[in-house]
Amino acid sequence: MTTSALDRSDTDDVERDGPATGAVGGSRAFGLLLVVTGALGLLAAWVITIDKNKILEAKAVGQSFTPGCSLNPIVSCGNIMESDQAHVFGFPNPMLGLVCYGAIIAIGLALLSGARLPRWYWMGMQAGTLFGVGFCTWLQYQSLYVIGSLCLWCCLAWVATIVMFCYVTVQNIRHRFIPLPNAVRSAVLEFHWVVPVLWIGAIGLAILTNWWSFWTGQS
Repeated sequence: MTTSALDRSDTDDVERDGPATGAVGGSRAFGLLLVVTGALGLLAAWVITIDKNKILEAKAVGQSFTPGCSLNPIVSCGNIMESDQAHVFGFPNPMLGLVCYGAIIAIGLALLSGARLPRWYWMGMQAGTLFGVGFCTWLQYQSLYVIGSLCLWCCLAWVATIVMFCYVTVQNIRHRFIPLPNAVRSAVLEFHWVVPVLWIGAIGLAILTNWWSFWTGQS
């Protein structure tokens, strides 16, 4: 059985003996993955925040602003930004992303520098990414089936969050912070790429089928 670079770290020998109880680090590949996915999510949140501010500024003077990613009636970031779902917690959703994605980048950089984090920290990351991917899933449903529009920057944030959540989960399973039977654990570590690929593919398929007549030019 092979193990990818995302699964290897300097605690391999310790992990063979049983559940980890102390602080553990992560591989360079995992740290880089956190930095990259955090940066992509941060970019998306930053652009959406800027465009949202421009929409509000234009409304204040009786004008309108169309974001650059509003390409057609379906791919319309403006419709998403002006929806009720765009400020669920009483402020624009991207403001939450600016904080959370920035924190993920910081954690990734810390791992790249050799930091070792305790179990409670990893489980906190698990809870945080679970909330993030759950919130993104709700937003996906709202976008496709309630609002009826798609935001490309939101899609980028969705993908980044899904990949981030999946590999934080793999990290915690690998170090036995999330206990699983050995056979299941081995399968997860061997085929860690399957879930994010299928997950993102399912979203792409939902987007394709939901607006099939538009994509194919049918009336």
